[in-house]
Amino acid sequence: MNILLCPLDSAGFRYPAVAVARELSRRGHSVHRLPPTAGTDRAMVFNVRQWYRHGLAQFHTIRQEARTCRADVLVTSTLCHGALVAAEVLDLPVVVVGLAAHLWPYQEGGPAEPARPVDREWRLAETFAHYEELRTAAGLTPRTGLDRQRLLSGDGLLLRGDPALELAGAALPEGIRHVGPCWWEPPAPEAELREIAEHTDRVGKPVVYVHLGRTFGGHSLWPWLNATFAGGPFQAVVDLGRSGAAEQADGTDILVVRKPWLEPLVRSAELVVTSGTSAPVLAALLNDRPLVVGPAGGEQHVLAEACLRAGVARRLEDRPGLLSEVAADRDLLAQVERIGGRLRRSGSQAAAADFVEETVRTAPRRGTAALRQALARTPG
Repeated sequence: MNILLCPLDSAGFRYPAVAVARELSRRGHSVHRLPPTAGTDRAMVFNVRQWYRHGLAQFHTIRQEARTCRADVLVTSTLCHGALVAAEVLDLPVVVVGLAAHLWPYQEGGPAEPARPVDREWRLAETFAHYEELRTAAGLTPRTGLDRQRLLSGDGLLLRGDPALELAGAALPEGIRHVGPCWWEPPAPEAELREIAEHTDRVGKPVVYVHLGRTFGGHSLWPWLNATFAGGPFQAVVDLGRSGAAEQADGTDILVVRKPWLEPLVRSAELVVTSGTSAPVLAALLNDRPLVVGPAGGEQHVLAEACLRAGVARRLEDRPGLLSEVAADRDLLAQVERIGGRLRRSGSQAAAADFVEETVRTAPRRGTAALRQALARTPG
């Protein structure tokens, strides 16, 4: 089986897809990745910050590579609409590796939750509007009367968290399922780990790992960080993640890094502070570390609220003693260990690879006259 791996080019989106691809490769399948594209800034085309702007370039790139490698299936990530449209035009199955929690409305059930800050309906409408805009640009006619979430999920959308992160009693829409974390990241160089350990050992305080996400033009965590780690009982290792430049004040117990890996830093910490993105949340749970969540915008609110409901996190507050309380909260720690244990036992890579194989065996071919016309209209 030929698999084309085509996620968005950001660690939080690419690494889980790599985890699935590595398992498929171990099983003897041929995994192909998108090569650099001549004359195109591929880093921009597949940049998650620009996901809604370059769908047509994604589509052309993925379609050409799928033809070249004779792909039997595409494995992509949430928000990579170019892969969904390329799969439709080429009549190929496509599996989407998602985030740690469901972002859109549930099918049914579950208690009501405030529309804001979660905004499930708004997020689905905005995402689907960009998808339909891309289909039109690719020469396809609008799809009416079909379920929006089903169309955005390809032949299956795989969630990487635990069911405890969803609303109690809520049913996921058709085609969306939990498989577990699909965890992979490149190994951390020993020299870099030693350098960080030497610094934290010199400071001599328990470590808090902080992973910053995008601020979406909103508030920054830096004022809180500078106040919290100025002479307090903890020191911080702050990973800039997808945020901007550091705003560290003088005299604070803060080490700023920007690394393509994070799990060793999580293991060396007492707890994790995050804006609410999937990678630091999953790393914390997989390593039995409690969380403090301070979302700034976007999908961060969904996962942050999920962590609070599941009892694995406290909300970030501007008050002394918060971190000490979290580190000593036995009920919170016990719930973190319960959910973390389930994630560790999930066999997620195998479950995701099983799903990809089954999808290729069973997915109906969707070839129609309309699609053949679209192929004729689309250059290349």
